[in-house]
Amino acid sequence: MARERELLATSYFHVVFTVPHELNVFALENPRLFYDLLFTASAQTLLEIASDPKHLGAEIGVMSILHTWGQNLLLHPHIHCVIPAGGLSPDHLRWVRPRYPFFLPVRVLSRVFRGKFLAGLKRLHRRKKLQCAGPAAALADRQQFTKLLRRLHRHDWVVYAKPAFGGPMQVLRYLGRYTHRVAISNHRLLAFEQERVTFRWKDYARGGKQDEMTLSATELRRFFLHVLPKGFVRIRHFGFLANRFRVSRLELGGQLLASSSSIPQEVSGFCCGPRLAYGLVCGGSGQVG
Repeated sequence: MARERELLATSYFHVVFTVPHELNVFALENPRLFYDLLFTASAQTLLEIASDPKHLGAEIGVMSILHTWGQNLLLHPHIHCVIPAGGLSPDHLRWVRPRYPFFLPVRVLSRVFRGKFLAGLKRLHRRKKLQCAGPAAALADRQQFTKLLRRLHRHDWVVYAKPAFGGPMQVLRYLGRYTHRVAISNHRLLAFEQERVTFRWKDYARGGKQDEMTLSATELRRFFLHVLPKGFVRIRHFGFLANRFRVSRLELGGQLLASSSSIPQEVSGFCCGPRLAYGLVCGGSGQVG
């Protein structure tokens, strides 16, 4: 299997980036620009922090997957990132293992991501590339737009670092389940009666409590909020997993992992020990879906 050949013999981390719901109005009017920026800002954040010797000091590889929905089918753009546990040293002579059980410090990731995303959005607005219509009409005004960005910059944004995957086979199972998901799957549908649809959902505002929701047929427009622009690529690769580097860097990474010394106890705990570490930074909105 092609995906299996692209996985390294190490554990993998799962990091999720999302944006405050106040920005959803821009996603509705500018889906291609907005989601491109979400990919770019999250990937650049990971690569920049990972390359810093204070945190990892290595070149990492990132597989990013775009999801645009929450459990209630409303718009909730976020990026799932699957990342090998470590990276290539700057001289490409050794594999650098993470010093944190959550891979990289989530508070730092949150602040850098916030800065990069808002800077990119401001740049698009200044160049008049952002469509500001409908609910976003008032934000065509530069003063109103700047006021919104200043308010959002005062809050932490949601970055969620999940416990590490156990290894390549767990990553394969995850990718098989989630890379081609749609906003709602058949197993969540419970009933269709008199043009009303009932489905199961998790209410993350109440700790992931299972609940049921019934919508009229017309309100199922929510499903179409998640139809991406034609030709849009929702799975992208960055760092040493980028297309131009992937084959040679994966081969090198495999060789360095195979020849590296035994894994220190604090790192091997990611795979074999108790799952004691994860990080979460939450701002004023958002949930991880």
